[in-house]
Amino acid sequence: MTDQSTRGIEPQMSADDLYLEEIFTDRRVGTIQRLSPVDAAGRPDPRRPVLYVGQTQILTAAGALPLSFEITAGSLSEAAEKFGDAAKVGLQQTMERLEEMRREAASSIIVPEAGAAAGLGGGMGGMPGGGKIRLP
Repeated sequence: MTDQSTRGIEPQMSADDLYLEEIFTDRRVGTIQRLSPVDAAGRPDPRRPVLYVGQTQILTAAGALPLSFEITAGSLSEAAEKFGDAAKVGLQQTMERLEEMRREAASSIIVPEAGAAAGLGGGMGGMPGGGKIRLP
């Protein structure tokens, strides 16, 4: 078990929200994950819908970017037909999130703790420690 249990986080799996996972691939573009709902005994649960998730990689200057996206479909063949359009939407959403994260990182302002700059500046204090570099 990881460090999480020592921090009070206990991962719990819900027996009411289980899915059987199947992977399909064309071995060129990506994979489609079919998630079929099951009950706690592993029997099909017809009360919940089957989910489809597409997965592929986008090549960027920084390397391969894994991309995962939901596909709204009623069958595997429909999911395969909608794969490309869903991938484009997933890529657009990912690029928007990356841009938002870049903006947040660029706008971060580092504020020194109160009193941290007290010894800096042209006042009487100067830098503590008695360094030997002197400016003319």
